[in-house]
Amino acid sequence: MTKRRRTPTKETLASRADRHALYQIAVQDPEPEINFVQRVFKRARGRAAVSFKEDFCATAHLATAWVKGHRSRTAIGVDFSEEVLAWGRANVLAPESESVRSRVTLVEANVLDVVRPKVDVVGAFNFSYLIFKRRAELVAYFKKAYESLGDDGLFFCDLFGGTEAIVPIVEPRKCRTGFTYVWEHESYNPITNEILCHIHFKFRDGSELPKAFTYDWRLWTIPEVRECLLEAGFKDTQVWWDPTDEEDYRLTEKEENQLGWLVYIVGVK
Repeated sequence: MTKRRRTPTKETLASRADRHALYQIAVQDPEPEINFVQRVFKRARGRAAVSFKEDFCATAHLATAWVKGHRSRTAIGVDFSEEVLAWGRANVLAPESESVRSRVTLVEANVLDVVRPKVDVVGAFNFSYLIFKRRAELVAYFKKAYESLGDDGLFFCDLFGGTEAIVPIVEPRKCRTGFTYVWEHESYNPITNEILCHIHFKFRDGSELPKAFTYDWRLWTIPEVRECLLEAGFKDTQVWWDPTDEEDYRLTEKEENQLGWLVYIVGVK
């Protein structure tokens, strides 16, 4: 009996791709985010922020960039995923100098369990805190963020919304290295405000990484987040609105709704 020859599996761009590297290219831009944090902190406190805790840090791309910005800075990155932290250590931290590596501490833990050492800034970016779907859970997290801060510390988180945020939508965007980033809202439940989102990557050879990342969130509103921050102990909150042009985020209390908007919400200790 003649054995069949196996047809070699054709290697594709998707098969060679690294989803974490693609995410950093498509989604993260640490320098302007850090500059924004420093601008707001200096306005509020009259000095530069030095210490930073990145909750839900994933690959610690932001925490590492924070430290690289000045030799006096330190950062703590907290994430519960051993796999993603290992990727960050090997691909983000390892290429840096000993001076940088020694000032970044990565902790595999639940963000609710890490409140020491106290820092100037705690950040929960890329909408990561939306995993908390019940008000009591969100307030509990904000209380831990409050505990993590020094006496004049600030907490930063981001949020998205708008009329298109609650409908099924697929938004492709070409990235500079030749792949296409696709953001998808698969479903939204108006009774619970739960939203299911995905990130897909597509490549010029026709191959894809479908559902490279999936997010099962509650889409909190701006007033809900602010109320929860105050309930957690923060004495004030600020909303910084993305003007969708080349201007910086602006501090505001009134805006027209849009198809899509982005804001930073700041908790002031």
